[in-house]
Parts: sequence; structure tokens; C-alpha cells
Amino acid sequence: MITAIINGRVFDGEQVLEDTTVVLNGTRIAAVGGEPPAGAGIVDARGGTLLPGLLDAHVHTSEEALALALRFGITTELEMQGMNTKPGRAHITENDSLADVRSAGFGITPPGGHPSELMPKGFKPGGHSGPDDRGNRPAPREMPLMPFSTTPEEAVGFIPQLVAAGSDYIKFMVDDGSVEGHPGLPMLDQATLTAGVAEAHRHGMLTIAHTLTVDATRMAIEAGIDGFAHLFMDRPHTVEIIELIAASHAFVIPCVVLNASMMGITGSSLTEDPRVGSRLNEAWTNTLNSSYDRYPQGKLEDVLASVKALHDAGVELLAGTDAAPMPLPFLGGVVHGASVHQELQYLVRAGLTPIQALRAATLTPARRFGLEDRGRIAEGLRADLLLVNGDPTTTISDTLNLRDVWRRGTRTTLSAS
Repeated sequence: MITAIINGRVFDGEQVLEDTTVVLNGTRIAAVGGEPPAGAGIVDARGGTLLPGLLDAHVHTSEEALALALRFGITTELEMQGMNTKPGRAHITENDSLADVRSAGFGITPPGGHPSELMPKGFKPGGHSGPDDRGNRPAPREMPLMPFSTTPEEAVGFIPQLVAAGSDYIKFMVDDGSVEGHPGLPMLDQATLTAGVAEAHRHGMLTIAHTLTVDATRMAIEAGIDGFAHLFMDRPHTVEIIELIAASHAFVIPCVVLNASMMGITGSSLTEDPRVGSRLNEAWTNTLNSSYDRYPQGKLEDVLASVKALHDAGVELLAGTDAAPMPLPFLGGVVHGASVHQELQYLVRAGLTPIQALRAATLTPARRFGLEDRGRIAEGLRADLLLVNGDPTTTISDTLNLRDVWRRGTRTTLSAS
């Protein structure tokens, strides 16, 4: 079926276009500009803005979470630890009721290292919280590859195994537990991290580091990391650390919403917004109204100042949330979909323009993760699109004025099911 979206403002992932018509043919964008083809179904976007489907560059996800994300216009999630590697997502790829997903599989960490301190006793990585909203239970899965490493040789040995198991990129945990309230956790040392990153690069893999402190960030830069899944939150930035990150050409996924939650700031401002609360069930609402609350001494203004300094230094920022795969209040303050919109608001609060913030959830993550078929509105690309009322290129909170979402050209039901 051919669909023509007309009369709307079009943000193509980089800039606002003069053209106001976008034509969809099946799963692809057939044309940008021109007249609607004869016989096309018409969507009048007058008063609204058409955007590329948004990407969340840091999640841990599940089918329930992917469905929730899509209802908020997030058409692709990038999993930083979880089960959705290539073999585990074959059924998701063609399912247009779920956001698409890419995954690191499980990150390289020592036995007993992060994130073990976050999990209650008896929690299993492949576990789930029970039936979804429709009463369906997820099918059991095989346990994933757990690349526990304490030596360079072990880390190097796990890289080809992760590649063979279907990881799309390689994640390294560099965390001593100090921010999470568990100082002294086993942590990758410099030699192990450096060897693992070098081996991943030999296999042509993108490398991502989990770092919450300045010292861990410095270690990852020395190892040659490609990107950071977090922004440090243990102290204010210095000129030195900003210059080191900029010189490395690594990207940063600040996950400000996660840092806020670690400081005890809940997501209640979102649940009180009818544009959000009406699309969440009770379990996700309770999760959003909670927080991690593990680093109350942290200062959100320091994090925002670091975001601004990175941006001013030319570091590419990607929007991410660190949302959990299931609604768990002890991993609260963040949920799939809605928290991406809050992250965009935080980026603007830090000093980015709305257009710069929108690039962080569209063009930039797609390019940095090699997803060249999305993140933009251009002829031939996937018809992953978000239509909102208003103009988020000038008022970023307008991204929550959700009107329509398309995943591969299929229109999505936006109401909670």
C-alpha cells in the first residue's frame, strides 16, 4: 500500500526540510517531496512534525518492553546487556508491533563484577516477571554466553565466542561498584580491558564501555574504546577528561535519566503527564515512580554541565535510558519509550538545541552503530517514522504529542493494551 503524509513539517534526522510530503511504499520511504501519487492513502499532518523513528541507544529489553517503546515512537532499541542477540530476535525482526533491536549480548566482566550487585538473590539473567498484559508467558530461552574474564587471555578468548553467538557489538564493564554502593567489586584491569578491546577491533566489532566514574572512563579511553554507555557521575568534569574523550573520537550515551535515578530522582513527573501516564500499565507506572537511589550524594547539575562540556568539545552524544527489561521498582525511575523523551528534555536543559537533541536520538546513533537504513527520512530507507503535534525542533517536549508511529510502514496502535 502507498501512503502519502502531507502538509507536515519534516525533520529528516539532521534538519528541517522545505518538502512537506513523504511517500511510503510498503516498508520503505518511496519519496520525499513532490505530489502524492494517485490513489495513495493520505495522512494530513497539518500542525504536526514528522520525524524519523527514535532510537534508544542504551536499554535492556524484552518483547513487552519493545512493544512499550514502540508506543512512544522508539522504533529501534540498542541493548547493552541481554538476550536479544541475532539468534534470539529472529521473530522480532518481522514483527511490526515491536521496536526493532540490536544487542551486545552479555558484557565482559569478572566473576562477581558489575552488574551482579544490582540483582536480588535468586534473580536469573534469563528470568522474566511472569505473564505479560495479555497473559502470555515468554518462551524459555537458553542461558546466554557469560564472558566472565579476569585475564587478558580470557577476555581475548571470549571475543570470537560473542561474535559467533550473535552479538552486534562488544560491551565491557569497567566498574568497581563505588557508585552503586558496593565499593570493592571485582573489576577489569587495564591489561584485560585493553586486550579485549583490541581483539574486538580485530574482529571488526564496535566496542562499548560501561563506566560511571572518571577513572574508569580514563581506563576505557586508554584501551581505545569506541563509545561510552554512560557518563561519569562521581565528580564534576575537568578540562582534561573532556579533552581526552574528544581526542578519542568516542561517542557518549549520557543516560542522564539513569544518573538522576541513581541520585534518587524518580520519574513521577512523567507519570503525572497524561501523555505518558495513559500509556503505562500499573507495573511500569510503579517502576517509573521509583528510583535506583544508590548515589544520593551525586549532583544532577554536575552531570548536565558535563554533557554541555562534551557537546561543546565536539563529542557526539546519543540518547539512551538504561531501561530494564521488565518493570522492577528496584531498577526504577526509567521506563522504555517515555524516558527517551525525558532524556531529550535533559539534553536541551544541558544546553543542546532541540535539533541537536533530536539528532542524538535519530541520525547519530544510527550512524555510529552502522544502521544505515534508519535514523533519517530519505528515499529508500526504512519507513520508521514518528508524527507528533507541534514542533519539537523548537519545543523539545512536543515529542510527547504522539499522533502516529510507523514501523516499516505499518501504523502502530498508540494506546496501552
